[in-house]
Order: sequence, then C-alpha cells, then structure tokens
Amino acid sequence: MLDPSSSEEESDEIVEEESGKEVLGSAASGARLSPSRTSEGSGGGGGAGLGGGGGAGAGAGVGAGGGGGSGASSGGGAGGLQPSSRAGGGRPSSPSPSVVSEKEKEELERLQKEEEERKKRLQLYVFVMRCIAYPFNAKQPTDMARRQQKISKQQLQTVKDRFQAFLNGETQIVADEAFMNAVQSYYEVFLKSDRVARMVQSGGCSANDSREVFKKHIEKRVRSLPEIDGLSKETVLSSWMAKFDAIYRGEEDPRKQQARMTASAASELILSKEQLYEMFQNILGIKKFEHQLLYNACQLDNPDEQAAQIRRELDGRLQMADQIARERKFPKFVSKEMENMYIEELKSSVNLLMANLESMPVSKGGEFKLQKLKRSHNASIIDMGEESENQLSKSDVVLSFSLEVVIMEVQGLKSLAPNRIVYCTMEVEGGEKLQTDQAEASKPTWGTQGDFSTTHALPAVKVKLFTESTGVLALEDKELGRVILHPTPNSPKQSEWHKMTVSKNCPDQDLKIKLAVRMDKPQNMKHSGYLWAIGKNVWKRWKKRFFVLVQVSQYTFAMCSYREKKAEPQELLQLDGYTVDYTDPQPGLEGGRAFFNAVKEGDTVIFASDDEQDRILWVQAMYRATGQSHKPVPPTQVQKLNAKGGTVPQLDAPISQFSGLKDADRAQKHGMDEFISSNPCNFDHASLFEMVQRLTLDHRLNDSYSCLGWFSPGQVFVLDEYCARNGVRGCHRHLCYLRDLLERAENGAMIDPTLLHYSFAFCASHVHGNRPDGIGTVTVEEKERFEEIKERLRVLLENQITHFRYCFPFGRPEGALKATLSLLERVLMKDIVTPVPQEEVKTVIRKCLEQAALVNYSRLSEYAKIEENQKDAENVGRLITPAKKLEDTIRLAELVIEVLQQNEEHHAEGKEAFAWWSDLMVEHAETFLSLFAVDMDAALEVQPPDTWDSFPLFQLLNDFLRTDYNLCNGKFHKHLQDLFAPLVVRYVDLMESSIAQSIHRGFERESWEPVKSLTSNLPNVNLPNVNLPKVPNLPVNIPLGIPQMPTFSAPSWMAAIYDADNGSGTSEDLFWKLDALQTFIRDLHWPEEEFGKHLEQRLKLMASDMIESCVKRTRIAFEVKLQKTSRSTDFRVPQSICTMFNVMVDAKAQSTKLCSMEMGQEHQYHSKIDELIEETVKEMITLLVAKFVTILEGVLAKLSRYDEGTLFSSFLSFTVKAASKYVDVPKPGMDVADAYVTFVRHSQDVLRDKVNEEMYIERLFDQWYNSSMNVICTWLTDRMDLQLHIYQLKTLIRMVKKTYRDFRLQGVLDSTLNSKTYETIRNRLTVEEATASVSEGGGLQGISMKDSDEEDEEDD
Repeated sequence: MLDPSSSEEESDEIVEEESGKEVLGSAASGARLSPSRTSEGSGGGGGAGLGGGGGAGAGAGVGAGGGGGSGASSGGGAGGLQPSSRAGGGRPSSPSPSVVSEKEKEELERLQKEEEERKKRLQLYVFVMRCIAYPFNAKQPTDMARRQQKISKQQLQTVKDRFQAFLNGETQIVADEAFMNAVQSYYEVFLKSDRVARMVQSGGCSANDSREVFKKHIEKRVRSLPEIDGLSKETVLSSWMAKFDAIYRGEEDPRKQQARMTASAASELILSKEQLYEMFQNILGIKKFEHQLLYNACQLDNPDEQAAQIRRELDGRLQMADQIARERKFPKFVSKEMENMYIEELKSSVNLLMANLESMPVSKGGEFKLQKLKRSHNASIIDMGEESENQLSKSDVVLSFSLEVVIMEVQGLKSLAPNRIVYCTMEVEGGEKLQTDQAEASKPTWGTQGDFSTTHALPAVKVKLFTESTGVLALEDKELGRVILHPTPNSPKQSEWHKMTVSKNCPDQDLKIKLAVRMDKPQNMKHSGYLWAIGKNVWKRWKKRFFVLVQVSQYTFAMCSYREKKAEPQELLQLDGYTVDYTDPQPGLEGGRAFFNAVKEGDTVIFASDDEQDRILWVQAMYRATGQSHKPVPPTQVQKLNAKGGTVPQLDAPISQFSGLKDADRAQKHGMDEFISSNPCNFDHASLFEMVQRLTLDHRLNDSYSCLGWFSPGQVFVLDEYCARNGVRGCHRHLCYLRDLLERAENGAMIDPTLLHYSFAFCASHVHGNRPDGIGTVTVEEKERFEEIKERLRVLLENQITHFRYCFPFGRPEGALKATLSLLERVLMKDIVTPVPQEEVKTVIRKCLEQAALVNYSRLSEYAKIEENQKDAENVGRLITPAKKLEDTIRLAELVIEVLQQNEEHHAEGKEAFAWWSDLMVEHAETFLSLFAVDMDAALEVQPPDTWDSFPLFQLLNDFLRTDYNLCNGKFHKHLQDLFAPLVVRYVDLMESSIAQSIHRGFERESWEPVKSLTSNLPNVNLPNVNLPKVPNLPVNIPLGIPQMPTFSAPSWMAAIYDADNGSGTSEDLFWKLDALQTFIRDLHWPEEEFGKHLEQRLKLMASDMIESCVKRTRIAFEVKLQKTSRSTDFRVPQSICTMFNVMVDAKAQSTKLCSMEMGQEHQYHSKIDELIEETVKEMITLLVAKFVTILEGVLAKLSRYDEGTLFSSFLSFTVKAASKYVDVPKPGMDVADAYVTFVRHSQDVLRDKVNEEMYIERLFDQWYNSSMNVICTWLTDRMDLQLHIYQLKTLIRMVKKTYRDFRLQGVLDSTLNSKTYETIRNRLTVEEATASVSEGGGLQGISMKDSDEEDEEDD
C-alpha cells in the first residue's frame, strides 16, 4: 500500500549518492498543464515530455514516458519531486523552431516555471502541515506585544473628514473653545502632515499612534490652563480624550467596534490548527481542495502516523549526518576544525529532538492540544544505541482495560412460572461480581450496565442467570444458565444474542441471552488481534496467539502475546531496530493466509493473519512503530502501480475500501502522491525555509495589523517548529529574515528596529562564536552574508537617523528612534564583546544629524514655497518686493521654530540610549538654524534703511531661543543679536530725536486743553482691538532727517472707559511715546544682559530728560498764563491752569514707571525728577495763591474807602441816609462780599473737579486759606485805632464767615481753620459788631459773627 504520510520507498541506502541536492523535484517532470494529472505521467528517467519522444503536441495534454523510463516501481520513486540521480536527466526537449515560435517557447518556459513554483509550494505546504499537525518543539508564544490595527489611506481620509466635520460644527459633540483649538492644531499639524501620510503608506501607523500623539499634544495645553475649583486637570484630560475618541469613531456603534476588536485581538494571540492551516494556504497559495487531499492522504488527524513520520525523519537525519561524515561532504567552514564539530551539532540537535519527542505523552488519538506540550529540559541526551540495549521487562507493558457489560434480555424461559423472579450476575475473572435488578420470568428484560476494569488483555467475562428458590430450606438461588465470553478491543460493540450453557436440572435447554460487551482500547495499545507467529528467540512454535502492539514511549514499542486471564504478556518482542515488510507464504507453515515478517540482523519473526485487510493494518501499525525508512507496499498496491490499462488482475479489491488507501488513491489521481511520499531528508530546507519565511512576511505586512515586521504568534510557532524539525540553522534563519526586513525597509515599509536588533545580535553572536546555546560552527557563506547585511544595515540606520523626522514622525513608533540608535551602536562594533568607543558612535551620528539638518531645511523651504505659491497664485511671475520677502522669511521662521519644537517634543527619547544625544540634537538645531540664517540674512539685506518691519522677526525668533536652555545665546542667537543690535540703537536714536522735537514744537503750539489719557493703567480691562502700532511709525521725509512721530490723539473708545480729564496733548503724546518705546524695547527681551541694561539705562535717562523738559516748559507756561488773567473777583480759574497741574500729576506718575531703574540705580533718575516736580508744584501753588491774594487785596482796597475820617466815607454815609427816606436802598457792601464769596467758591469747585491730585488740592487750599486770613488780619491790624465802618464790618463778617465755612467744607482741617490769625480776626470783628450794635441800634441787619458760628454749627 502507498502510505500517503510516509517518505517514499527507497533502496537499502538511506541517502542515495547524487551529484547535488535539489531544492525540490526534478526539472524532468516537465510543465504540468493540468492539476488533475495522475502520477503515471511522471517517469523515472526522462519524465514527462511536452510533445517530445512519447508525448503529444504542445497544445495537448502531458504525455507519459517522454523518452524512456516507466511508471513508478517498488524500487523507484513515484513522485516527480523525488530527488535522485535518475531524476536529474535533462529538461524536456524543445520543439523545433520551425514548429514552435519564440513566443510559444517563452510561454512554455513561463508555464514550466509556474508549474515548478506550484510544486515547490505544495511540497512546502506538506512540510508545514506536518509541523502544525504534530508539534513537539515549539508552542505559540503568549508574551508577544499585541500589535495594533493599522490605518489605511481610506481610513486616514475618513478620520480627516470626521475631524473637519467636527471643526465645522457638523457633529453633536459639545466642546469648549480650548478643546476646539487643540483639535484644530492637531488637525493641521498631525492629520494633514505629509509625514503621517508616509507613515500610513509604510504600514506603520495605528489608531493607537494617532491617539497617543493627540494625548501628548493636549497634555501641555491642559497643564497651562488656569486651575478651576472642583475640576482637576486629570478630569479635563480624560474628558478631552473621550471627546477625541467620539470624533475619531464617528457614527460607528462602539459596541460593535469593541466586539470586532476583541475577536481580532484573540486571533492575534492564539490560533487553532484549522486557522493555521488556512493561514498558510493563503501564504503559499494552496487551494482548498489541495489542502483536503493532502490532509487526508498525510493522515494528519492520526497522531500515531505523525509521530512515526517524525521518528523516520529524525532517523534519516542521523544517517545523513553519518553519510556526511563518511563522505566528508561538508559545507565550507571558516575553520577546518569545525567539520567534526558540525557532525556533533547535527547529532546533538537530532538527539534533542528525540528527547523532546520522547517527552511527549503517548496519545490515543483525536485532537492534540497545541499548548499542552511537555518540553524536555533534561540535559542528558538519549543515545539510541544505549536505549536498544535496555530491554523491556514484562511488567513494563502491563495494560489497563475498561469493560462495559450491558445485559438486555433473556429468551427461552418456558418452564418457570410467569411470576417467578429471575436476575443475572456478571463478573470479570478475578474481579468483583455485579447483579442486575429482579425481573419476572414472563418479562426477563433489564438493560443494566456493569463497569469493570482489568489488566487482562484476554479477560473472561461470566454472565449467569438465576431464579429465586422458593423452598424454605434452600440456601441459595438456583442457576438456570451461564455464558462465558472472551472479548477483545476489536470485538463488536453492539449487543448480540448468545446461547447459554444450561444447568443439568433446567428443563429449558434453549436459553439465549442478549448482551453487549464493550472493551475500550488503552492509549498505549496501538493494535491487537490474533496472529500466527514463529521466531528464533521468541514464539518458537508456529502457533496462533493473541498479540498486542504496545507503545511504551514515543520511541519504544513491543509486540506482546497474551494468554487468557493473564495481565503480563507470555512473550514480547521489542521492535527497536526491526524492519517490517510483506512477504510471500512460507512453505511448511500451515495456518494463516496473509504473511509478513519483522527482520533484524540475526533474527526474523514471521507473522500471518487470516485476513488480508488485517495484515495491512498490522503492517501499517508496526511500520509506524519501528521508525524504519523502508516503506512496505502491499503486493496488491504494487500490482496496481505497475498495471497498464487494467490488464493485470488486481487481488483483494476490498483493500481499497480502507480510508487511508482511498485518500492515497485520490491524492495519486491529482498528482499529490509525489509531495506526500517524498523524503524530507533529501530536501534543502534552508532554501525552502527562506521561501516560506519570505512569503509569511509578505502576508504579515499586508494584514490588518501594524506589525512593523513582527510575525504573529501563530506564524512564529510554525516557523520555529519548521526550523527545529528540519534542522534549519538559526543563523541562516535570521540572516534571511534580516535580508527580507531590510528589503522592505529600503522600499519604505516601517520595520521595528528592535526586531532588526534581535536578529542582528543573534547572527553577530553566531558569527563571532559567542552563541549562548554553544553552537560553534560558522560557514563561510554565513560570514559573508552577515558582513554584507551588516553593511546594508549600517547604511539603512544612518539613512533613518538622517531622515529621523520622516522615518519616525511625531516620535512614532514609540521608542523606535532610541532602538535605532542602540542598534547602530551594535552594528558599529567590530566584534561581539568589544564595545565601540563612544566618540566613534558620536561622530557617525553627528554626521547623520548634520545631513539631517540639510534635509529637514530643504524640505521645509520647499514646503514654505509651495504654501506661498498656493496662497499667492495670482502673483506668480511678479517681482518679489522686500516686504514680501520679509513676510516669507517670517513665515519660514515660524515653520523653523515649529520643527525645532517638534524635535524636542517627539525625538528627545534618544537621550535614553545615549547621554550625549541632547548635545548632538543641539548641534543639529544650530546647523538647522545656520541654514535658515543664510535666507534670513539675504532677506534683511534687501530691506530699505530705517524701516522697522523686521523687528517682529527678531521678536519671534528671540522669544523662542531665549526660552530654550540649549539654544539661548548659542551661535545662531548671537548672530541674531549682532544683526539687530545696530538696528535697535538706530531706532532708539531716531526716536529720541523725534520725541525731543515733538516736545519743542508741541509746547510752542500747546493750547492746554485737557485730553483723555492712553497711558492710564487699565488692568483687568479687555481692550478692543485697536490699531496701536507695536513699533511706532517713523517717517523720514523731514528736512532735518529726524523722524517725526505722529501727535497723540485718543481713540473714541477711551472715553467710555476712562472719563477723567488729564494733561495736555503734548504731554500725553510725550508720555505715550516714551511708554511705547520702552514697552517695545522691553518686549524685545534682549538676551545679552549687558546690552539689555545699556538699552534700559539709556531709555530711562531719555525719559528723565524729556519729562524734565516737559515740567519746566509747563512751569513757564503756568506763570505766563496767570499774568494774563484778571485781578478782580471776576477771575475764574481757567481750564488750562488745571491742565498744567494735571501735567505735573501725570509727570510724577509716569516718572515712576519711565525713569526708575532696577534696585541699585532706582534713585539715580527717579528721585531727581520727583524733586523737580515737587519744587515746580510748590511754585505753581504759590503763584496761584498769590493770584488769589491779589484779588482779596483788591476787595479790601475797596473797603478801605470807608475808613473812618476820610471824605469818601462821610460822603457815602450822608448820601445813603438821605436816599433811604424816599427809596429802599440796598445794603451797601454786600455785593462786594458776595462777588468775593462767589469767586472763592467757583475757584474751589473748578480746582477740586479738574485737578486729579487730591494732595495738591489740599496743599493749595491750606495755603490759600492761611494767606487769605493773613491778609485780612493785616488789614484789620492796620485799623486797630479806627472803628470799622458799618459796611466794612458787614462785608468782612460775610467774607470771613463764608470763607471759613467753604474751606471747612473743602476738607481743610480744623487745626488750620482755627488758627491764631483767624481767632484774632474773629475777636476783632466780634468787638466791632458789639460796638456797632450799640451805636447804630441794629444797623447790622442780623449779620453777626455769632450768627455765623451758629450757622456753622448747624451746618455741621
């Protein structure tokens, strides 16, 4: 029989001598045009020809024969893939050029190549299937990092659309402005980035990557938000991430997505055998029906067959190792001494596999669980020679059987009364006895089951039928009949009728019982049955015995013969070293029909069965047990293979009814037998594995996971098992893997550098002879390939570091840059133990980063130009103005800063690999900025002189650089300062000239009308967007060449915020310009401390000088203004006087801000200005009070005309008396008093309302009151000897009383009001009042000092 799972039959030599190994098959098999071609078309010598010697035309099917060579024979090979010297004979003969054109030739060659590739993949699939079906070395790892679902181009576009919809307000997601800004920034910077598009194209971008980038993006934003009571930053972060997930997910149901992710995650972890078969069908391009054919024909569901296949393979590998040693056909090693080591390695690896196989549990059959492997970690390696000497004892092969006995019913009970009770007992010889329930004789049915266990291979099962005795003296029940059975595991399982042996006194002689006996087959029992046998050392007589094939361990089997009721075998034969085969009937041996034998040096055991089918089953089972390389083929199968057209009659047609033979026939029909029966030891598994690993990697990189080159656990398991089972060298495996990964990485795929590092480290330790597993042989090919790959890897890594922004965009994949740097350090090592000097690594990486700066800046410039062209499409072709060039430079500076910030944020992980990475990144940044400096310098050179539009560029760059610890005052920063320092100095010079000129001209034309102030402090007020120039405009078209700043005008919105009248236009203009200039210079944040202090000092000094000039000019104007005003009571304090006071107030306030230096020099300018302002204010108050005193003196002068003894006084008195007789004459003198009181009150109100400094008002009022009282007191003192005229008295009382009260209402303190001067005046006027009242008789008309006091008290 052709056993589809075994290696093809060979001659006595295990490995035939051949000119060279073939990877797979022979070219002589020709191009297979139909997959259903039978194996008969595959010849032994010339193979199948396409239109050749024995074939049909090119368009016809495949011809058989093809130039000699018949079908497969027992000694040859049936499969065209069988590698042998006979199979190497020539390619099919080409048709003549006259018949077949060149195009047809090419087509035929293409078809032939395709067919060879298909054959190769089918053969490879057979090997892979066997690894999956019965693994004994590897298992699916459970500790691998779970890979994330990758994002495709379509998914990226969908995500972009969802975020755009959110930003457009088209979703139901509620968000605040801060979150909207964060999403907008994420959308612009990340989702729209071309680097992300490249990462998606490379297959390295997962949904988790985009989420982590957003999380990192918002953490800084959230941390910078102000604290809110009851709302932690963590809560805000989690809320934002939940909203992000909602936007990212869109309208999808989260439950469905979760279920889908769970299922995919499970498939990413552990796969069943069926899933693994399906995966490798896809990987190798195997059709489903081909898999089914191969699966059935290889008997993959039969663990015994698979274990036997492994034993044969391992035995073949051992013999191949011996052959290599014998023929000295070694690979080329780097050292001659490695040849003997190589043989030891081969043998030790096979012995380790044998130990692993030996540790596997003996399986009864059925599904074998992948994860329940028992790996042998025993250091002792099994030596097969020693094992064969360890003979088994009979106790080693004791079996344990379980029996089920089911009693159904009894027939033939006629003599018993219908109501008599009957029952049955059952027992297994030597065991306990069980009894059924009782039944009436009329209906003796039970259905009772008894369970027994026994160690007898041929147990005796006794079943007895009893009836209850009715006699009083009967001691036991009466036995009616019995039956004794000898079941075997092969006995029928269903219930059958058995005739019972009847007791002597039982009248019913035809008793039958229906029962079933089921005997289970133990796991270690592989076959059993009756055979005839004879041998030299055991079973020395030709006799029929009951045999059991027992598996003691994976490598130990025994044929045991048993007698009835015995636990231990009578005799046993350990099958190690025996070869089983079919044989012809032996003369002289009577008994048995179908013969086979087991042969070993010095011993032959002949067996015979009564049935051909039984013989085939026995030979199959023993063939699996012996582990022999020779595969027995039943004579009937040989005849089938040799038959042509069915002319030779086939024996024992029922053989084909066996499922194994059916599958083999089907496989043979479809041309699969050559793959199934090929000997794995004859193939170059190194190249086969290279192929399967490459195809698996392609499949993996194209699945839905962002694998970065990592295989799935199922793929790792199959590849591990393949390597171990077929002896693929570890270094070869990892070299091929490295080469495949490098090819993908060089073509743009994202490959994890950690994975490259792992394989490279393995190969390096192997090549340098430092492998942990002790394998020391290194082939020349391995070393050469390693050096080639090492160089390729170095170039790749340097290229990745050079393009780190594009290879690891936004720091993804996480940790990849760090791993790349570590791997580069490893690649630069000369050997495995000597570390490379850090300076050397630093030099290489420095060179890469220098190149990276050029790459990054070139791409950035290109991007900026594209962006500008898109914005200004209509301006293409026009000349670029200096302003446009500056604008482009500022935009480029923004992009430069963004790049540097991203480098710091996303690519700083390199310092975890190297402490000096940060230093190199600083050098990289400086190089990057130096490239920008060239463009910046060019843009600034073309700017016209004395323009200040370039200051925003300085502020933008300086604000970034000064906050960066590494770049602050670095090379580029210093260059920036050197570039702008002259510009700042020039600007300050021009501003100083302009301000000085504006003061001079302004005060000349000053109207002293009050204006609203821009310089008032307005904290916590959100100002509208006003066009206040950051840098005041300085037009240069003035004849003197000194720029004139525009005069100040307050915007309309200021009135609503700040209503107080302030200083003059000139002063406010001055203060605003000084403040604007200082604010601008301060906002420059000049980085160099010395120059910054110099600028500050100069501006403070300038402010001091300008304010001093302003104060002095105001003082002069104040005096001039007073001189021009009236001296009578008609005088009203003009608005301009108040404005001048307010100028002083503003000057004092502004000097605090504009003239004060930090700490040490604070008083240098500030106190000087303060003193000047104080002195000036004093002078102004004195001048104003002097004016008020002059007016008071004028009033008193009028009163002096009424002095006693003067002509005018007498005349006035007479006139008034005469006139009062005829008309109502007004009270004389009251109009003077009222005019003066009105003047005082108006002046007080104006000053109180218009002057903004309370302290000045109080000082003014105090001084005014005191001066007024002193003048009145002096006037009264001059008239000490005279009595006051009645009119003088009335006027003075009114003036003094009202003045006292008004100043008291204005807040003048009582201590000032009630001065000695006032008391003197009060006393004099009181006396005068008393005198007048006596002399005039009520002439005061109710005006008195007393009334005044009472009124004051009432007012209080």
